[in-house]
Amino acid sequence: MHLHILGIAGTFMGSLALIAKQIGHKVTGQDQGVYPPMSIQLDEQNIDYTQGYAVEDLPMADIYIIGNVLSRGNACVEEILNQRYTYTSGAQWLCENVLRDKWVLAVAGTHGKTTTASMLAWILEYAGYNPSFLIGGVAENFGISSRLTESNFFVIEADEYDTAFFDKRSKFVHYQPRTLVINNLEFDHADIFDSIKDIQKQFHHLIRTVPNSGLIIHPQGNKNIDQVLDMGIYSEQQILPTSKLLLSENGTSFNIENSTVDWNLLGEHNMQNGLSAIYAAHHAGVPLAIACEALNTFQGVKRRLEVKYQTDNITLYDDFAHHPTAIQTTLLGLRAKIGNEKIIAILELRSNTMKSGVHQQSLVDALSEADQVLILKPDSQDWDIDALFNKNSLFDSVIDIVTALSQIKQGHFVIMSNGGFDDIFGKLITKRPLHK
Repeated sequence: MHLHILGIAGTFMGSLALIAKQIGHKVTGQDQGVYPPMSIQLDEQNIDYTQGYAVEDLPMADIYIIGNVLSRGNACVEEILNQRYTYTSGAQWLCENVLRDKWVLAVAGTHGKTTTASMLAWILEYAGYNPSFLIGGVAENFGISSRLTESNFFVIEADEYDTAFFDKRSKFVHYQPRTLVINNLEFDHADIFDSIKDIQKQFHHLIRTVPNSGLIIHPQGNKNIDQVLDMGIYSEQQILPTSKLLLSENGTSFNIENSTVDWNLLGEHNMQNGLSAIYAAHHAGVPLAIACEALNTFQGVKRRLEVKYQTDNITLYDDFAHHPTAIQTTLLGLRAKIGNEKIIAILELRSNTMKSGVHQQSLVDALSEADQVLILKPDSQDWDIDALFNKNSLFDSVIDIVTALSQIKQGHFVIMSNGGFDDIFGKLITKRPLHK
């Protein structure tokens, strides 16, 4: 069967493409913006795609899988509707063709989904479970973001973003997990949700799909999660224990029931991610000691404080953080490791939520650990960014940011974006090399 995926370079759809190809389908696609790591992954798997949504690039296919970035008015969408071609969403296709007979372990929450799902998949792999997985990023231990195996276990990153233009439910309601992790819950996706209550309603719908033989894992004392659980819970729940994060030679360490995780990841948020993954794997039968042992060999996820370039004086990181809480935890974790060394935060305000200004004051607070801040001003915004940041922190182009960074001779450069950031790494490393 020929599947054509519209929005194929998205983190979910690109991962879906790999699974569809593994099943044996012919897979092609289209997307507007294609950048690493998904572009590299698609190329490595020899999946053909075209840039843009020109109708002439739309092939005849058996089914069209339409990503949630596409809406009415898109030329390909209109062609599919006019010609009455068969179409579906990625989440629905995955549910009907892959997840139906699996023990699904889903990781939901505003932050940490990709990292926690990667940890969970690795724990199951280390324990010999050979899991399938679909994650919104490339787990370094696997080198891919998705795979399909004969295993009964399937780990999935459960996103609350809407499913498609024709299905406004959150994607995760399609997954029907037996094991559900809710890492945290904050307001995000201001382009589709009006309030935290709107998001909580979708999480309530998700909880209603967990069987009474299942398990919901969540942290202590998160008011927004507690309010969702108060709407009704139909399965057992596991409230995560507390643990103390310590600095170690590798990075950080923490203890859990006489076992220790000692790894190169930084920050309290990663310890919480690790605890969630440990207990989710434990629900599937993995002993806690084996889960901790597995995490000691966890290599992280691309674009999560990933070191892209390093000299004696400069370390250049790539980080996916784009919500104030994620930005803050990233910088706090790095600060705990490097002490008083200089942190330069470089930020692209790319998401619709950040452009809306709903988090403008919390953004200022989130960047407080940075010694210097450089922000690419968005093309459009609904708030006065100039009133919150001084003119030396705001830039109209990536080239201007690269020029400013090339004058800084020492420090930790943390580049934060959930997009391609106009190839800023290529411009920094190749076109205007950093000081050696």
